Amino acid sequence: MRKLIVTENCTIDGVIELAGDWFSPGDSNPDVDQSDVLAALREQRDNADALLLGRVTFEDMRGYWPKQTDDQTGISAYLDSVNKYVVSSTLTEPEWENTTVLSGDLRSEIERLKAAEGKDIVTTGSVSLVHALIAAGLVDEYRLFVYPVVVGEGRRLFEGATAVPKLRLVEERAFTSGIVLLRYREFATSRPEDVFTG
Repeated sequence: MRKLIVTENCTIDGVIELAGDWFSPGDSNPDVDQSDVLAALREQRDNADALLLGRVTFEDMRGYWPKQTDDQTGISAYLDSVNKYVVSSTLTEPEWENTTVLSGDLRSEIERLKAAEGKDIVTTGSVSLVHALIAAGLVDEYRLFVYPVVVGEGRRLFEGATAVPKLRLVEERAFTSGIVLLRYREFATSRPEDVFTG
């Protein structure tokens, strides 16, 4: 069965909402070396063949990435080619190639995706959708790119989450920019080889 992986950029205080200027897409800040972060994102892309998004994040990405004609990160090309699934009861014409609109019951739609042949399914941004996936117990792994900033306000990843199972840290990776990748899986479903010992 495929894994559903929530990948989020977040602050030290757990904010994943991209209000303010603490995060910028791709490698748009020339003063900060994020080549190692981009390499980690490429690893994730190589192990995933489906991208799951909420409508707002989908429309934001559709309005930005296809217009990046000189994108050196590979993100734009990847987003054009990957199978995209957007959860929406109102969107009818996605207007982005390789996109399927999921308008049925969330649990049924996601369980069907997870049961299909393929690699990992990744969701990013999509705060409302991610909250619903967490509440439904559908998330297999969390990959958090933690930025060394505190913003004090904004929506958080586990906001209102009261039934998240105990999690096990399976990887911790620091990058030259000060960003740290933390990967967590449910404690009960982690395999012995997943245990982080560093």
